[in-house]
Amino acid sequence: MPSDHGADEQVDWAAAEARWGVRFPADYRDFMARYGGGSVNGEAVVLLPLPRRGVRWQPGDLAEETANVRLAWRAEGGRDALDVDPEHLLAWGVTAGPDILCWLTTDPDPDRWPVVVCGRHTSPTFSVHPYGMAAFLHRLLADEFDDPPVSLVFWDGTPARFVHWREEQRRYVAGLDPVTGEPDPYAQPRHRPADGPGPE
Repeated sequence: MPSDHGADEQVDWAAAEARWGVRFPADYRDFMARYGGGSVNGEAVVLLPLPRRGVRWQPGDLAEETANVRLAWRAEGGRDALDVDPEHLLAWGVTAGPDILCWLTTDPDPDRWPVVVCGRHTSPTFSVHPYGMAAFLHRLLADEFDDPPVSLVFWDGTPARFVHWREEQRRYVAGLDPVTGEPDPYAQPRHRPADGPGPE
């Protein structure tokens, strides 16, 4: 997946680890340095470890989706749905499904955390996959799962495309398709208000 539209997020990992009480996996740290937060094919979003101010809106970070997956765990029956402590579910991504992609953080070595999918339209709702975040995304995009682990199939043979959240927002403001950067016939250029957000 080319990183042409990616950007080094320059994450303060000490602050992120203090916020979440864990060390983060090496593949996620590498992803943040090469791609940053943003979307894959417009159908999956990799979340930021800490909140940032956006050009037009605040980009997604781990907090909201982590709260959502822990709420979903309780709503689906708790340990009957997935026999884990919900405090060990930490979201790193979402799909347009909308599914929540998480780590199961029980192992003290973050590089051994498996991926948990909380699916909106999957059966069962929770599934555990013995891959890290990057390997899971690779297998997903390469269509290497016997049964799709997410609700929405978004691999169609086209090359994987990543767009950083800043570039997506820049395109949106310019009236372009946030995923392709092509003119969007249904969009109108959107201008930042004079009292809009300042620098990140």
